[in-house]
Amino acid sequence: MLSHVIVVHGGELAQDVAEQIVRQKPAGCGVPVVTRRADERPKALLDLGHETLLCFVLQTIENGDPTEDGGACVRFFKRKTHASDLLQDKFQFAVLGLGDSNLLLDRQTTTAKDCNQVAQALDARLSALGGQRHCELGLADERTGLTEVEPWIAAFWKSVSEKESS
Repeated sequence: MLSHVIVVHGGELAQDVAEQIVRQKPAGCGVPVVTRRADERPKALLDLGHETLLCFVLQTIENGDPTEDGGACVRFFKRKTHASDLLQDKFQFAVLGLGDSNLLLDRQTTTAKDCNQVAQALDARLSALGGQRHCELGLADERTGLTEVEPWIAAFWKSVSEKESS
């Protein structure tokens, strides 16, 4: 059972998408949802229990780097000093990555997978720390108009509704 959803965003575009996620919450969904910046005390996220769902929306910018505000959160979870079971019995997570393959040299053969290093790394790291993945990693590309975002948001809210009713 979920008690609430927190959409954690890193980057201006990520904030816009986070707000879109909140707006598209289904009318019948009773789970409260809020947004927060990724650089707002990332360590405090460890205080959240398994009834909380964190939806990370992170932007990858040039050279595969996170945005400034997204970087604080990513660096926190990437620390090598964290125990491998750090997230066991903690929050559930979902990750949506936003990238731009126009920033890559070989634009002709690149996809959303090639320009979302930050989201892919965070998703893998949260899993490696014992986190419970709520839904599949989402990857979107600005070059294609972020067409991957809408279907991911729909699937995200569908999975939240299923968890709420179980």
